[in-house]
Amino acid sequence: MSSTKSPLCAVALFAFLILASTFLMRSWHYDLQEKKFVSRHHDVDFLSVQKILFKEIQARHEEIILFYIATDGDNLLEFSGNFVSFYPSMKPDGLRKFNRKDILIGANSPDEDMVACDQLDDMQVVDFLGSGYTKTVVKVHLSDGLTVALKFINDKGTDMRKCLEEFKDPVGCHELVSFKLKKEIILLQRLQHQNIVKLRGHCRDRTPAGGITAILEQGTPLEMIQLLQSPWEERFRVCLGLVRLLHYLSQSPLGSVALLDFQPRQFVMVDGELKLTDLDDATAREPLCRTDADCLLQYPLRNFTSRCSERGVCEGMNEKRNLYNAHRFFFIYLLPHHAPPTVRPLVDQIMNSTAELRDNINSTLGAFEEVLNIFKSGLHLENLPPTLIREYSIMRGVSSAGNVDYHCWPSYRQQACVLSVHSVKEAAAICHSHPQCTSFSVTDQRTWTGRLLATFRSGFSHLVPDVHSVVYVRKTKASQGGAPQ
Repeated sequence: MSSTKSPLCAVALFAFLILASTFLMRSWHYDLQEKKFVSRHHDVDFLSVQKILFKEIQARHEEIILFYIATDGDNLLEFSGNFVSFYPSMKPDGLRKFNRKDILIGANSPDEDMVACDQLDDMQVVDFLGSGYTKTVVKVHLSDGLTVALKFINDKGTDMRKCLEEFKDPVGCHELVSFKLKKEIILLQRLQHQNIVKLRGHCRDRTPAGGITAILEQGTPLEMIQLLQSPWEERFRVCLGLVRLLHYLSQSPLGSVALLDFQPRQFVMVDGELKLTDLDDATAREPLCRTDADCLLQYPLRNFTSRCSERGVCEGMNEKRNLYNAHRFFFIYLLPHHAPPTVRPLVDQIMNSTAELRDNINSTLGAFEEVLNIFKSGLHLENLPPTLIREYSIMRGVSSAGNVDYHCWPSYRQQACVLSVHSVKEAAAICHSHPQCTSFSVTDQRTWTGRLLATFRSGFSHLVPDVHSVVYVRKTKASQGGAPQ
C-alpha cells in the first residue's frame, strides 16, 4: 500500500510545484510590469493602463472583423493565450472566437501556389527588402527552389517602441502591433486582383507572443528614379495597372476601398507589373458626414468636395482620394513625358481630367484602354511612305557581330539603342531618322503590348547564323561609306 502511495504523492507534489511556479511567474510578471510603470507614472494606476491597452486591442479587433470571413484553420483574430492569462480580469467577452491552430494555412492546401508553414523550416534568407514603423520584409529561398517574401512584425520599429514606452508590456504590445499585419493578411485574402501582390500563406509561430508571418509573392521595390528613365511604354504599363487596380478597389467585394497611405513605397514590381503590397492602412468605409462641408479632401495645392448622402456618408470620396493620389504620385511623373504623338492628345486629356477630378474611375479606365488600343494599332504608320523598307537590304537567319552601338533615349538598354516598334516599317523609319544608323535588327522578342524590339546600330564587322534574327542594312549608307563598319 505504501509503495502505491509513494508515486501518487510524488506526482501530486510535482503538480503542486508546477502550479505554484506558474502562479509565481505570473505574479512576478505583473509586479515587474507594475513596478516599471509606477517608476515612471506615479499618479496612474497600472491596471488602469493595462485596461487602456486592452481597449486598444479590442478596437483594432473591431476594425478588421468587418473584413473577415472565417475559413478552416484561421484564428488570426484571437488574442494570444499569454496576453489574456496574464490579465485574468480582462476577458475578451463578446469577441469572435475561432478554432485554435498553430498553423494557419494547411500543408495540404489544394492551391499549388500556396506555401505551407513547414516549408519555412529550411528557408534561406537572401536579402533584406525593407522595414517600416510596423513590419519587416525579407526575401527567402525555400528548399523547393521557390523564392518568396516574408513579412513579419518589426520588434525594433516605431510602433513597437512607442507602445512599450507607454504600456511597458512586450506581450500586450506585440498583440497590438500585430493587428496591422493581421489586417493586411485578411485583406489579401479578400481582395484578389492581378495588381495586388498574391498571399501565398500565413503562419503563427509558437513563441510566447504568437508571432504572425505573411508569405507573399516575391517582388522588387518600386524605384521611381529608375522608372523615370525607362521607355514610355513601360511607364504607361505601370499607370495602366494602377488605374485597373483602382477600378477594382472602387467596387471590391468589401465595397469602395481607399488607400489612406498612398505612396510609391506601397507597391512592388513583379515581372514588369505594378502590384500593391501594403494594405494595412486601407479602409472600406466612406467617411461619415452631416453636411457636404464634412466631405472635404484637402491637398497642398487644392481641395475637393463630395456629396453627403442621406445615409450620412461622403459618397465617392474613397474613389476620389485614390484617383487624385494616383495623379500626383504617378501620372505627373510617368505619363506625359515622351508620349507618342498619336496618343498625346488623349494623354493630355487624362492628365487634365485627373488633376481636376472631372471624371470618375470608370471613365478614366476607359481613356487608358483607348490609349492602349491606339498605341497597339499602328495607326501612326499610315502616313509612312510604302517604299521606305525598299531602302534596306534584308538578311534573314543571321545576326550582326562586332557591333558599333550608339545610345538613344528612351532605350531598353543603357549602352545601346533598343526601341519597341509596331512593325519593321516603323523600325526603318526610325533608322532613317537617326543620322548615325546604318542598320537595325529584329528578333522574335516582344514587349508586353506585343510590339517588336528593334536594335539600331551604326556598324558591325560580320554576320553570324541566328534563326531568330533578321538584319536590315541601309543601302544608301552602304553605298556612301561601303559596308557597315
